[in-house]
Amino acid sequence: MTSLSRRRFLQNSALAATALGTTRVSKALSPNEKINIAGVGIGGMGRGNLRALAGENIVALCDVDHDYAGKTFDDFPTATAYTDFRVMLEKQPEIDAVLIATPDHTHAVIAKAAMEAGKHVYCQKPLTHDVFESRRLAQIAAETGVVTQMGIQGHSMSGGREVTEWIQGGVIGEVREVDAWCDLSYYPWGHASWSSPVSARPEETPAKPDGLDWDLWIGPAPMRPYHPCYHPRSWRSWWDFGCGMMGDRGAHTLDPIVRALDLGAPTSIDASSTGLTEELHPLASIVRYEFPAKGDRPSVVVNWYDGLRPPRPSELSEKDELGDGEGGALFKGSDGYLTCGTYGQSPRLVPEAQMKDFSPPAPSLRQVEGTHEAEWCDAIRNSRKANADFAYSGPLTETALLGNIAKRMNTKLLWDADAMVFSNVPEATDYVRQAYREGWSL
Repeated sequence: MTSLSRRRFLQNSALAATALGTTRVSKALSPNEKINIAGVGIGGMGRGNLRALAGENIVALCDVDHDYAGKTFDDFPTATAYTDFRVMLEKQPEIDAVLIATPDHTHAVIAKAAMEAGKHVYCQKPLTHDVFESRRLAQIAAETGVVTQMGIQGHSMSGGREVTEWIQGGVIGEVREVDAWCDLSYYPWGHASWSSPVSARPEETPAKPDGLDWDLWIGPAPMRPYHPCYHPRSWRSWWDFGCGMMGDRGAHTLDPIVRALDLGAPTSIDASSTGLTEELHPLASIVRYEFPAKGDRPSVVVNWYDGLRPPRPSELSEKDELGDGEGGALFKGSDGYLTCGTYGQSPRLVPEAQMKDFSPPAPSLRQVEGTHEAEWCDAIRNSRKANADFAYSGPLTETALLGNIAKRMNTKLLWDADAMVFSNVPEATDYVRQAYREGWSL
């Protein structure tokens, strides 16, 4: 980003802050009225989201691969089918809200189009593919006044609420460090939908499936030939399309940490990785974030591990289960430890003996009734913010994606959040906003 473009972006952000009352929402809904919902990207996680929304009116379904998404089209036979989300938004103005569950690299362009058309938006995690997109979507959400939600379902679970209440209630004292992890790995790359693992861009160019619009699947990313190691499932491993394990599980697991400690933006990020290439996310990584003191809270270090587990504190035994088997978080307090699962679920004190006579603080946060999708719908009907709206989930996603940039640079980065630049490594700023293919814009 040039200095001029950064200034213009910040000026626009300031203007957006005064536009919170301005709305281009298509229509107001009565408390008992069903919401007209469209789904974009419905072959994978989108199908599960739509099933959770089946009590509403599912009026339109859009996917670039009608064969892969065929079961979802069958689930909702009265919904109009589309391949291009832009055509859908133009032809069906009665749509009230749009669910987005496409690969990461197309989240931002679809969400922008939907919000600017006055549609409420539920977008799967991570919210975007790069940092600038996250900042921009939060701005557009504020400008348009639509109800937004990112798909981090743990934010609506009781465990996530309890983590925040326990930490902010001082149960383990002052927290200065948190370990978070997912010990899964995508290795071997390409395993999910291709018989042979890959470590670089494949040279062969097999024929694409008949039902797939490859140009639309590529969207704003640089064009490359179709290959089944990208679609339908292994795209997360590739820098051009996915955000790796940081965007996959990290968006979930960082959520209760950011929420409980009210972290804001980090001031520095450092990382080390193994198996990193120009094309593919690393096999395993460790990312260290430093967050400044805020109010009565001291500075905090958050250590993220993917493809690995963090070292176990010496005072904890092997009997003290940490996380949920695949991942989780360990809050290290001046008066003890608190651990929870990948989605913030099942918070508990460790060592295990600490739970014997433990009386948790009285509930102080609103408890969500039902699913994360239902929380979004309730917010739409009641003209309020959803609990993981883009004002919250945009900065959360920025934090996760800053970790990905640190992995690529292999050095400590000093982050100026206001200017959206790395002050000590200018070339790292190139990854804050990645170029779009001709014909696509934000």
